[in-house]
Amino acid sequence: MRKFLFHFVSQGKMWYIVFIEREKITFVGWLIMLVRFNVKNFLSFAGKLSEASKPLSSEEFSMIPGKVRSKEEHLFQNGPVPLLKFAAVYGANAAGKSNLIKAMAFFKNCSILGALPAGASESYCKVDPANKDRSSYFEMEIALDNVVYSYGFEVVLNSGRFVSEWLCRLSKNREPVCLFNKEGESSDYVFHGELESIKDLKVLVTSFSGSNSLFLSFINRNMAGFYKTHPEASILNKVFSWIGNNLDINFPANPLADSSFLANSESIAAASRLLKAFGTGIECVEAVPLPVEKAFAALPPDLIKLVVAQMENIAKNGIHATDTVFIRTQNGNGKDIFVIRHKKNDEMEAYSIQFKHAFKTSTLFKINEESDGTARLFDLLEILLSKVNKTYVIDELDRCLHPSLSFEFVKAFFEYAKDRGVQLIVTTHESRLMDFDLLRRDEIWFVDKKQSGESDIYSLEEFNERFDKKIDKAYLEGRYGGVPLFNSLFPVVKER
Repeated sequence: MRKFLFHFVSQGKMWYIVFIEREKITFVGWLIMLVRFNVKNFLSFAGKLSEASKPLSSEEFSMIPGKVRSKEEHLFQNGPVPLLKFAAVYGANAAGKSNLIKAMAFFKNCSILGALPAGASESYCKVDPANKDRSSYFEMEIALDNVVYSYGFEVVLNSGRFVSEWLCRLSKNREPVCLFNKEGESSDYVFHGELESIKDLKVLVTSFSGSNSLFLSFINRNMAGFYKTHPEASILNKVFSWIGNNLDINFPANPLADSSFLANSESIAAASRLLKAFGTGIECVEAVPLPVEKAFAALPPDLIKLVVAQMENIAKNGIHATDTVFIRTQNGNGKDIFVIRHKKNDEMEAYSIQFKHAFKTSTLFKINEESDGTARLFDLLEILLSKVNKTYVIDELDRCLHPSLSFEFVKAFFEYAKDRGVQLIVTTHESRLMDFDLLRRDEIWFVDKKQSGESDIYSLEEFNERFDKKIDKAYLEGRYGGVPLFNSLFPVVKER
């Protein structure tokens, strides 16, 4: 399913998110997944010290499985390399868990915009003042079309200067091929492999030179017709599209779901069954008809114009019955979910998503009338019900959720992910997930902060623990790091 995403930011704590569903894309067998992510000199990640005091190597997070042989159903086996479907990242408060997610989000935003996001100039690792003038390193490997590709860049955050950029093909049985690369700030882009013979790329690079931007973003945002005449360069578009559309990164203050998993009555019924099974007291989810003008009344004028323009574009292109706009709003009146559909007669119809409880009355409740835990769980349902192949990255999965509910949600994820191309990476404090009846050893990761203030990333796989060990107890006792270390709190010493 391809969506066009729009963010509208207004004053105060208001946010509006609009998603427009245009077409469905089904999973045909090849993996389109995250393999590995590397970062250096960003927030609390300085990098790892290599042998003989050589330059620091990057911190690495990986979805490549270890030596574990249990729970093979937790793996994707039909791609260029086996990959994990799930990973949980643990660590004390301020250890750097969220910084790992922020690093991924920074990589995504830079890759799409081709420029530094606002406020990024101070995001270098400040544990060493010299890092201010050093480049920061970001690289992500993805499995795409049965091949692993590596895309990355280096940038000096303080000055906003992009130093290098590359895209490489990392085939298992062949030598790696760097499809394009720029090795230094004053260097030119060089093309290899199937891109080497495309003369128009060299012409584009000439016009692009000196722009202090990322080439992958430039060619995809400014050269829409390039791939029609040069289909052999389509890998540039595929990598860019995966980063933009299939890498779904979410933070606690933002809603996860776009609610597009409620596109039809079958999906609504499935959401109803899940909410009931998770013990929310909700019997069913209902799409309640309401006048379109009432849905628009909750939106600012600029956003209304945007939605109307997109709907008119849908009608102009002759696509009608399946086109849907999903609107999540949060304003002074609380939260609400609207569904607006384009009908065949070029009219629009609107619905409000509401919830019926197991009460004697038939009263329906809006999302802002539900508990924070129920609203959070409803957001997470997208991961279980959406047909889109994505890598979901969720900071603080367990926020507002009961510990048992967090456990059951992860358990449900493995059930629903059996026949889908979906990954879930979460940060959490919920130690109950550290259960070898639920997770594999290589699905558990830690972020620990050194006394110097730098963060380290490592996997439980490094500890080679037995499968009958009480991992959660050992973790809370500090065996693996990533837990808070307290100074003496009592007795309280009062100042004289």
